[in-house]
Amino acid sequence: MPETLTFIHAADLHIGAPFRGLRALSDEWARRLVDAIPGAWDRVVEAAVSRKVNFVVVSGDIFDSVRASYRDYLRFFDGLNRLDAEGIPSYLCTGNHDPLSLWQQDFFALPPSATMLAADRPDFALYERDGRPLAVIGGRGYPNKVWSPNEDIAEGITRAAAIRALGPRAAEAPFAVGVLHTGLTLDPVKAPTDPVALLRAGFDYWALGHIHKRWVNDERAPRIAFSGCIQGRDVRETGPRGVNLVMLAVDAPPKVSFIPTASVVWEKVRIDVSDCTNIPALVSKTMRELFAVNGDASCEMMVSRIVLTGATSLHEVLGRPGVLEEVRASLNDAYSEFYCDRLIDETTAPIDEGALRAEGLFPAVFLRTVDRLSEDVEGQIDYLQEEYLARNVPLTAALSEKKARQLTNEAARLVLDLLLQGGDDR
Repeated sequence: MPETLTFIHAADLHIGAPFRGLRALSDEWARRLVDAIPGAWDRVVEAAVSRKVNFVVVSGDIFDSVRASYRDYLRFFDGLNRLDAEGIPSYLCTGNHDPLSLWQQDFFALPPSATMLAADRPDFALYERDGRPLAVIGGRGYPNKVWSPNEDIAEGITRAAAIRALGPRAAEAPFAVGVLHTGLTLDPVKAPTDPVALLRAGFDYWALGHIHKRWVNDERAPRIAFSGCIQGRDVRETGPRGVNLVMLAVDAPPKVSFIPTASVVWEKVRIDVSDCTNIPALVSKTMRELFAVNGDASCEMMVSRIVLTGATSLHEVLGRPGVLEEVRASLNDAYSEFYCDRLIDETTAPIDEGALRAEGLFPAVFLRTVDRLSEDVEGQIDYLQEEYLARNVPLTAALSEKKARQLTNEAARLVLDLLLQGGDDR
């Protein structure tokens, strides 16, 4: 039977991080979120123990702040000590949030089986099983909060360098794993490095940290991977969060599977309520949609930001003062494991364009103008770009034809909505 190696690749724990952008929470939800990140670390440890992995890698940003509290350190080191007691070594590196020079090293000493890779140079370790060399571990962490743009964080981290540093026994190890906190080419500001160079370094798998979304260079043969953060902290970090379970075998591509670790998942949900004729129907449909989304979330508790869309007779009702907040409160009372952080109304009033055109009044003139604009997409794009520049609003990317049409249609619906509201005698 060919030799195998199994380990967990975790990163970006951010223990001690606050949850951002939330409205006032109930006491229960406040408690849940306070415990969500350290609880996710507990689940990483439990996953390692239950699966009897060979070791655990944590690729930086263990703590969210250089001023992490004693309580935060206690929770993390409790996990390391449990791994140590179970005979599971751990290999760590620091990141830009918790650089090695600012670690609170007077709080705790690492357990005997835990190795913190150096931050001032390439560093290497040898993992042995039953007295036999099985894997070379190579990497380095952040020495300070900012990485020098003149230095490549991966320079000097190769399998050949590991053998020179560790001695002849390292050459007997069938596997090699790299550990770095880097933006790779996805974030050119945070210690970027060339993925091509990593692939040439002689390592079977690069366990990377910093990018909070799970990413692999090749689904069929993933040799470079970000595991993502273990618990989303705000609505920008939607979907399942967790760690990679990696299995290496001689003469075979790495096998990587996902283990969810988050107790609370974040989701952005758009719901078309055009078929809802009253508020109870809207609440009922929204809850059905939330359960459908949650079915793919690998997590029971969910915080959602909900956008209501569609042409509906409820548009005017939803626009009344206090109604949207009352609907949000009703949603939050409906199921204790879901929390709506924000409810956004993007509905429109039902508009019979055919009838408006037949009337021949100002709305008909406006619609004909929209028709002419829609035929000149290049003109729309030029106009929009000029308006962005005139208002000093940055364009993150060139406007596409699809985006220009979308903006034109949204603007036309908004104007028609305002025109029809203005004609309402109420």
